[in-house]
Amino acid sequence: MKVVFADEQMRHQPAQIVSSGKLVPSPEIAARAEHLLQAAMRAGLTLEAPNDYGLEPIAAIHTAAYLKFLENIFVRWQRIPDASPDVFPNIHPASRNDVYPASAVGQVGYHVYDGACPITADTWGSACWSAWSAVHAANEVLQGARACYALARPPGHHASSDLAGGFCYLNNSAIAAQQLRQKYDRVAILDIDVHHGNGTQQIFYARDDVLTISLHADPVRFYPFFWGAANEHGRDAGHDFNLNLPLPRGTAGADYMVSLQQAFERIAQFAPGALVVALGLDAFKDDPLAGLALTTDDFGHIGEQIAALDLPTVLVQEGGYPSVQLGNNLAAVLQGFTA
Repeated sequence: MKVVFADEQMRHQPAQIVSSGKLVPSPEIAARAEHLLQAAMRAGLTLEAPNDYGLEPIAAIHTAAYLKFLENIFVRWQRIPDASPDVFPNIHPASRNDVYPASAVGQVGYHVYDGACPITADTWGSACWSAWSAVHAANEVLQGARACYALARPPGHHASSDLAGGFCYLNNSAIAAQQLRQKYDRVAILDIDVHHGNGTQQIFYARDDVLTISLHADPVRFYPFFWGAANEHGRDAGHDFNLNLPLPRGTAGADYMVSLQQAFERIAQFAPGALVVALGLDAFKDDPLAGLALTTDDFGHIGEQIAALDLPTVLVQEGGYPSVQLGNNLAAVLQGFTA
């Protein structure tokens, strides 16, 4: 199996985020990609850099206004007297309607829904290369590979069609799924990140060609709070094509596997031609953002069971933050998948 990664993905390096009302060091740092890449190589994967695929595959998921905003907002922000070094929102609309502000400050509030997505001089470039890593991995599968791993950093599953949040700017898993639709009539996305994949859900919520499933800590007391309940099933043509499996805080391996089997049963009913795994590793018991309690062995079992679905698979990196076991958890998934 190949691991797809570009050095340009390391350049996005915000110093701080806003958490619980104060500035704190960001856990989404370039070093986590270094640990993950080393683990992928230990697991026997072959490194390949992605091509520059331009904006077409990204624009298939994200709106033109949002992409224009992401590309240009850092330069615009620097023109504001005494502005913060990185771009942060300080206002959010109570409801988003047809009023689109011309102001840079207003647009940041319109397009960035929390304080965990500062935009630096390098964010746009790194996010594009992260998305292109997902596109490249999808193309490997389209060309006949059984599976491919996209080390997508910055991650993506909290980004909707025109919103950034939760360290995510471009939705790499959604971009990979849309790329797979060139060949496959139906694609499933299985999100095992500890946080609900709210951006992915929004993007495909009214569609019946992409099934979205998310196992995550119950958002009633956990980020992203406003999305991820079990009664969110999709709308219009997409009704019953979104499945959320919220889990109590601290859920460990045995109970997690019960919900994972529910996800597999729904995937079997959907009968997709290909699978995207939004591969969060932050359900680990010692992850800095942990809400669940999986072990390294659990991640190995998850990899084995996903492989048993016997589907062309794109594994797209989502969360998983610096801890002693971060690399080992990725290696466990990959080794379980390829065993």
